[in-house]
Amino acid sequence: MKAASRIAYSWLAYAAAAGFIAGMVVMAALVTIFPAGPWQMTGETTQAAPFRPGESPVAEVRPSARETPPAVTTPPPPTNAVPANAVPANAVPAMAANTVAVLRTRQLEVPVKDAKREDLREMFDEQRGSQRRHEAIDILAPRNTPVVAVEDGTIARLFLSDAGGITVYQFDPTTSYVYYYAHLESYAPGLKQGDRVKRGEVLGYVGTTGNAPKDTPHLHFAIFEMTDEKQWWQGTAIDPYKVLR
Repeated sequence: MKAASRIAYSWLAYAAAAGFIAGMVVMAALVTIFPAGPWQMTGETTQAAPFRPGESPVAEVRPSARETPPAVTTPPPPTNAVPANAVPANAVPAMAANTVAVLRTRQLEVPVKDAKREDLREMFDEQRGSQRRHEAIDILAPRNTPVVAVEDGTIARLFLSDAGGITVYQFDPTTSYVYYYAHLESYAPGLKQGDRVKRGEVLGYVGTTGNAPKDTPHLHFAIFEMTDEKQWWQGTAIDPYKVLR
């Protein structure tokens, strides 16, 4: 009996040992096949894995929850794009092209008293020095002949310069143009900046101040179309001959 009992116990011990070994083998196989743990393979729904205390769980974004990329649209044209109907760079604006015609309708006075229109001579494009056009008209007359306003307006500036000598800048009634009278011998008595003047009113007297030849008294007369800033010293020169003739 004792021998039989010992044999039975020995078989039970072997069986327990074999079962333990078999269980370990099965667990090793499961760890090898599912390293992240079998709790994550519960069908098609993905569940969050355990996280350590003190850490924030990171929610996995499912495909249905991802943002849809914005639709691709054609970018707007740059703000400095040139419209198809834009005026070419070398085109002359209508106002500039018609400036002479506009001024001719005003029938400006010849700015030297008793000077005749038919005696005026074209000299706008004549060279003065090596790099400068005349951009004016010279009206010869005896010294101290009265110089008169070509139309109503305002005295913008009384100015003394090396080139022009004693000069007058006069705004027209619309403050669009400046009339420039230069090489004066003197101003009319009492004339001052800001005065309103009438057509034909005496502004000064023909002379040779500035860079004028001392033996050739004359009036240097110019017309300028002002810029938007309305500054008396800036503008585009207009040919006075074309306006006065």
